[in-house]
Amino acid sequence: MIPRYSRPQMTAIWSPESKFQIWFEIEAHACDAQAKLGVIPAEAAKEVWEKGAFEVARIDAIERETHHDVIAFLTNLAEHVGPAARFVHQGMTSSDVLDTCFNIQLVRATDILLGDMDHLLAVLRRRAYEHKDDICIGRSHGIHAEPTTFGLKLVQAYAEFDRCRDRLRRARREIATCAISGAVGTFANIDPAVEQHVADALGLAIEPISTQVIPRDRHAMYFSTLAVIASSIERLATEIRHLQRSEVLEVEEYFAEGQKGSSAMPHKRNPVLTENLTGLARLVRMSAVPALENVALWHERDISHSSVERGIAPDTTVTLDFALNRLTGVIDKLTVYPENMQTNLDRLGGLIFSQRVLLALTQAGVSREDAYTYVQRNAMPVWRGEGSFLDLLQADGEVMAAISAAELEAMFDLGYHTKHVDTIFARVFAEREDYPEPDD
Repeated sequence: MIPRYSRPQMTAIWSPESKFQIWFEIEAHACDAQAKLGVIPAEAAKEVWEKGAFEVARIDAIERETHHDVIAFLTNLAEHVGPAARFVHQGMTSSDVLDTCFNIQLVRATDILLGDMDHLLAVLRRRAYEHKDDICIGRSHGIHAEPTTFGLKLVQAYAEFDRCRDRLRRARREIATCAISGAVGTFANIDPAVEQHVADALGLAIEPISTQVIPRDRHAMYFSTLAVIASSIERLATEIRHLQRSEVLEVEEYFAEGQKGSSAMPHKRNPVLTENLTGLARLVRMSAVPALENVALWHERDISHSSVERGIAPDTTVTLDFALNRLTGVIDKLTVYPENMQTNLDRLGGLIFSQRVLLALTQAGVSREDAYTYVQRNAMPVWRGEGSFLDLLQADGEVMAAISAAELEAMFDLGYHTKHVDTIFARVFAEREDYPEPDD
């Protein structure tokens, strides 16, 4: 985590203070459960809550001697609780605290990310309706294909991020488990009721079977989900970067008063935010492979996963939180140039209507092979700047023998390509009624 790409609410989840507070709550709730079972005195459980405290600096100092973070925490906690501290951590092992805490942190981080996605979806929806009917060229292989609308581009992004949000909700459920099962997960020295009590108190589900650690396939799925979201961010960021190129300039990142684009060239207005998002997406995706490799631990457990997770969990969630908010800002303030879209539509002299002419010829009785030949031989000169597509087709005897001049001209209507835009909008947004309708 670096401050440049971090937001305080997310970084706070991963602070030592937050972590140790969760550790304390896990231990204190476990004491309550043990007291109910008669394993420890009720007064001892009460004292843990009343006297429990910790100091990060003191824990760090103890750990430098013990080389064990949980023991260091328990030692510092005992310095505050006093004699009743001997009842803390009864029958528990370090992983009970570490893994349950880790999942709580991931759940809290996910709740922030879900809020981020809600904001992004709302902005995408609003801008999609704003540009629903702004016709632009669609591209395949980077080459002009057929007309679409800029609103549809944003609807596609909305639908993709809506799927991402559903995946993230499932990933939250996957990760929201608690394990208080003791050494090698057999509950030999702790009653399963303690696990259930702690899980209920902290809003988690019990892990059906843990082997001293919570199975890491859960975490592999979680970080893989974050990686997919990052790829979706990059997809939309890349689209904006391409559309902002000088030769295209259909959209542009907001350029603020006083902003500078280049230290050398004062005229530059660069897509720096979406370029940044492309890079941040790479950082988030880096967590997926290590998380997958963490699944294969030795026997019931080892700690080869621990160092990995201490790095990827805060880095990935903090970075994704920042990226989602940055993308929301980009879309919210994105400058759109419909007039440039029209200019680009006209650049190829009508070639974008070639498929419609092809289909009309086949409907008129021309074989598909011949129809393709007729259309292509008139299209190729247009690529070389040798006339317009419509003019060349009108001068082609074989084409005109099959269809009338009026029918041919009617095929060069942009509206033909947008007649189902409303249908697509209705399909995408009908399933998400939790967002208000856009203002007229």
